[in-house]
Amino acid sequence: MYLILFGAPGAGKGTQAKIISQKYGFEHISTGDILRESVKKGTPLGKKAHEIMSSGQLVPDDIMIGIIKEKLSEPQLRDGFILDGFPRTVSQAEALDRLFGELQFGVGAILVFQVDEEELVNRLARRRACRECNNIFSNDVINNLTECPKCGAKYSFYQRPDDDESVIRRRLKIFIDTTLPVVNYYKDLKDLHRINGLRPIEEVTEQIFGIVEELKSRG
Repeated sequence: MYLILFGAPGAGKGTQAKIISQKYGFEHISTGDILRESVKKGTPLGKKAHEIMSSGQLVPDDIMIGIIKEKLSEPQLRDGFILDGFPRTVSQAEALDRLFGELQFGVGAILVFQVDEEELVNRLARRRACRECNNIFSNDVINNLTECPKCGAKYSFYQRPDDDESVIRRRLKIFIDTTLPVVNYYKDLKDLHRINGLRPIEEVTEQIFGIVEELKSRG
């Protein structure tokens, strides 16, 4: 069983992925993480990716798909996984479909997190990170705190460059221009569910659990 998560930055994908992982034991696969893992291990594909990234270029689809295949071939993923950050283009989605067929993965669903653009900008611009442990918090949570609630570091909060409003709007434009066509590609091919990311976290979680239970009944 697999879940593919789509949504603009700040839509709540990461929060729900953690909850799903804890409930069902599904591994949360971030393509950025497995790319770094492959480079660190020095696999043949990881070495190629490192050379390309070192020159300031984007890792091409064939290498990225190869790295994802290495990860998805791990036996523990047969019971379920969450894929976050891939595919980002229609050509990547087509390649991923071929890979799923090759690896004979069964039932799965696409979860599309939808949040109003201005609400996303507001959410992300309010985020602060800890310089010591890198955990991210809403300003509402850490208001007037002088110590990080996770690691205890003093006066360590800062706004990441990615959370500057002008940067956020550019990121959202890239998402709309490149990723939404992937959602349109999947809507006629896969079990696709639209998630209202503005609802309370608990309600979103309940909806996703219902989707997973329905998939399990078919699996």
